[in-house]
Amino acid sequence: VAGLGNYGLWGTRHSVGMEVLDRLARQLAVAEGWRADKRCCADVALATAHGLELVLLKPRRFMNLNGLSVASAAEIYNLGPEDIYLVHDDLDKALGKVAIKLGGSARGHNGVQSCISALHSNEMTRLRIGIGRP
Repeated sequence: VAGLGNYGLWGTRHSVGMEVLDRLARQLAVAEGWRADKRCCADVALATAHGLELVLLKPRRFMNLNGLSVASAAEIYNLGPEDIYLVHDDLDKALGKVAIKLGGSARGHNGVQSCISALHSNEMTRLRIGIGRP
């Protein structure tokens, strides 16, 4: 599960994917387990939920390069694009509205496009978090 955003720009709507990952880590009781992984240039926490092993990932790159971290983590943890969930902001959804999307285009989102390019696939499931237009 990758929370897309601009690392270090906490509290901005554009980095809501990382905020969701922080909340998920707290709910799964692994919030103290975040560690910097230089192999994929990301903060990583491992968790278990409903019998599934999860890799929580917050890329330490700018949004338009998040895919490099996601692809590196996929290789390290032996994951295919169909195993990856992207959590990201969506300007076209009202603030706070969410939608799940399986595959398809990036719809103009630079972080998602970066993931599609780096993984050579658009098969990732996306959790789109509405941030509205300014």
